[in-house]
Amino acid sequence: MKKDAGPRRIVVIGGGIAGLASAALLAREGHTVTLLEGRPEVGGRAGSWEHDGFRFDTGPSWYLMPEVFDHFYRLLNTTAEEQLELVTLDPGYRVYFEGIDEPLDVSTEVDDNVALFESIEKGAGARLTRYLESARETYELAKKRFLYTTFADLRPLMREDVVSRTGRFLRLLTQPLSSFVGSKFKDRRLRQLLGYPAVFLGSSPYLTPSMYHLMSHLDLQDGVLYPMGGFTRVIESIADLAEGEGVEIVTSASVTSIRVEGGRATGVEYTDAAGKTHTLDADLVVSAADLHHTETQLLAPEHRTYPQEYWDARTAGPGALLLYLGVEGSLPELEHHTLLFTREWEKGFEAIFGDSPSVPQPASLYICKPSGVDPDVAPDGFENVFVLVPVPADPAIGVGGVDREGDPDLEAMADRVVEQIAEWTGIPNLADRITVRRTAGPGNFEQELNAWKGTALGPAHTLKQSAFFRAGNVSKKVRGLYYAGGSTIPGIGLPMCLISAEILVKRLRGDTSTEPLPEPLEPTVKP
Repeated sequence: MKKDAGPRRIVVIGGGIAGLASAALLAREGHTVTLLEGRPEVGGRAGSWEHDGFRFDTGPSWYLMPEVFDHFYRLLNTTAEEQLELVTLDPGYRVYFEGIDEPLDVSTEVDDNVALFESIEKGAGARLTRYLESARETYELAKKRFLYTTFADLRPLMREDVVSRTGRFLRLLTQPLSSFVGSKFKDRRLRQLLGYPAVFLGSSPYLTPSMYHLMSHLDLQDGVLYPMGGFTRVIESIADLAEGEGVEIVTSASVTSIRVEGGRATGVEYTDAAGKTHTLDADLVVSAADLHHTETQLLAPEHRTYPQEYWDARTAGPGALLLYLGVEGSLPELEHHTLLFTREWEKGFEAIFGDSPSVPQPASLYICKPSGVDPDVAPDGFENVFVLVPVPADPAIGVGGVDREGDPDLEAMADRVVEQIAEWTGIPNLADRITVRRTAGPGNFEQELNAWKGTALGPAHTLKQSAFFRAGNVSKKVRGLYYAGGSTIPGIGLPMCLISAEILVKRLRGDTSTEPLPEPLEPTVKP
């Protein structure tokens, strides 16, 4: 571990979960930290929208990998239990399949899920048990060796527990998840249940390495939780902790450039809400904004580690059509998490990720109904419904708005989605019961979040975009410039963003270990 040079002035760009978490940990380390967020409020993709008594989480809605959240909180000398009120969802989620009348409910109890698989396909229960044991083992090893490392030095990876599994890892890395699952289960419903976690990774089961079958450990074995107050509460808690550590959070501060002098980052320029330009000096700059935006818009060409040519050869995760719906009356047909899977599953992924992208019709989609467990997100007698439809990462698909003010083609697409949900789940008069409606599309992600190609998630977790093949968290061209968030290592999702903040600290410390840092975080910076 290198000797620290003492406290430094650090500017963090972006107030999403990765930026907030990075700022909190860096301040705890002993640095002076200012966080700049371009929008009027923090949260980024994990934002919030309130309207007519409804409060919608605008992005993430699955609370997975709870131990990662708890570890992060413990680094800051608190716990998830102290910060959040977590509720176990049972069933964890419900799935409707095109052409099949009865949905499947996935339980919080693994034995129930084994029994469910066996009831659908003889012998599938025992195969699921073996599948989940493999998923658990792979997940635990990934946490221990691959998620909490900067990959600055690959030698710490060469441990017995990794080397002894080299052959197996190579097979898991080179075989797509779809064929890995297909070799073990024949029923379409079971294959779709086990292939769907690829979407959490911004990818397709036909592109994602089967290494990521580890994701099934999270929902089928670990269970699914919900933080009361939604993910807005998670963001609030981390922002409060950051400020408690001394972080200055400045909103409506849109960074326009990263200043570089003599090959070193020396600060940033930003504009405030009134359009006035400010310069903020810094010893280090951390960008937790979209990496494509950071590299191609905030840096001069000669300072870019990841120029446009790099992105032209990369695969974006899907874009999304999002619907935020306030619905009158109850919706017992929907669980907290509900999925709709099409019969022509592979064609849907080909439409999104193929050479000639198009919007799948019909589309497999996801619905969240938090009002079933959280009364504060909707008025009495109403339901809060969030819908995510994966579409190609293409801003030309459109921009959404409130009360049908979005692009006409996008609003027509949303109408078809509402009809599909009503038909597949048997909800009577769904369209007529909607009293609040807002839509968003890839154009919103590009305009409001500077998202590369309007992707809702970031670079997909294909083989060439995972682990040490993914963009690193330090600039190779500018000293003192670092990165955090879903565009960089370890990857997509709120837990990964929390880990990205931790490995940022490890990078600054010169710590090349693979394990999580000890709890709580003990500052290494001396005044």
